[in-house]
Amino acid sequence: MDQFLLRQGRRSGCAATLLAACLCVSVLCAPGVFAKDKKKEAVVVPVPDLLMDGGRKLSFERMFSAEQEVKPKRGFFTKVVDVVIGAPDFHYMVRPYSVAIDSKSRIIVTDPGAHGVHIFDFEKQKYKFLSRRDTGKNPLVAPQCVAVDAQDNIYVTDSEAGKIFVFQPSGKFERAIGSLKYGEGFFKRPTGIAIDSEAQHIYVSDTLRDQIFEMDMQGSVLRKIGKRGTGNGEFNLPTELRLYGNNLAVVDAMNFRVQVFDKNGEFQYAIGKLGDAVGAMFRPKGVGFDSEGNLYVVDGSWSVVQVFNRGGQLLYYFGQLGTAPATFQLPTGLVIDAQNRIFVVDSFNRRVQVFHYYGTNGATGGRRQ
Repeated sequence: MDQFLLRQGRRSGCAATLLAACLCVSVLCAPGVFAKDKKKEAVVVPVPDLLMDGGRKLSFERMFSAEQEVKPKRGFFTKVVDVVIGAPDFHYMVRPYSVAIDSKSRIIVTDPGAHGVHIFDFEKQKYKFLSRRDTGKNPLVAPQCVAVDAQDNIYVTDSEAGKIFVFQPSGKFERAIGSLKYGEGFFKRPTGIAIDSEAQHIYVSDTLRDQIFEMDMQGSVLRKIGKRGTGNGEFNLPTELRLYGNNLAVVDAMNFRVQVFDKNGEFQYAIGKLGDAVGAMFRPKGVGFDSEGNLYVVDGSWSVVQVFNRGGQLLYYFGQLGTAPATFQLPTGLVIDAQNRIFVVDSFNRRVQVFHYYGTNGATGGRRQ
């Protein structure tokens, strides 16, 4: 039957054209096909700025969740074609987890629920989805955390495969770090990852080993940081990492704190403790630093982002449980770009939200993390 329809279509080009034209006319004549339904339009309530001492403030900028939001707006005739042959299928976030920003301001989001990685390029209005789920060798199973190097190569940890996947800036798969014989991974559960492009080193947390591995770019282990415990320099299920200057921040999840080391693995200071008071932590997730060196910590359980200075003093926090803009449901990853824009992965709401921190005297500049 399918072959008959195909042949019939080839022989009846004029009839097919006429049918399409009739459909288009019907669509064009149908009242309100492309008219906006004012009754169904969502009312967008502006999110007020969070104003602080010294002229500092935090502003909500936007949120996004799907490929469709990157692409140019579909024109009138494109919508006609959509009605005739059906609208295209767009990728959307399922269970996003981690986020990184490259030098071209592309937003890279891991999505274990979709078994892949989203790349949003709003400046060029382009989108790409990286997936290796169905490949026979080195399949990408559960992408967890993501980082980029100075050349915009993309590094993704896979918590189930036990490997680090490396992609070129174009999205082409390059190699897997930690791939052993018979397809097994070297790491028990790799989670956080950070790249020191200057030193050509990779830092990765192995959560089930309670250690941080420092490696060269080929994956050879140079140093192991930490062991299981509760003291300084010890971990209980370390997860996310963040490099900022000479500092390496480690989320020490089940010790309910963030520990900061220098790049040689020497302990510097720790922030956080278990509790239900402001400034305490219960489920710390993503971390980042703004241009003033303040530490941002996502708390997935409390649906907030808390901001501390080096001394551990809570400066401010934002967010609460909800689905409206500037509210969260299980926030996870976080990254801060060179303009002090804060990208927060709002996992259960299937989106990324963007905020902008204006520092003392309105300063917004920083370094790329």
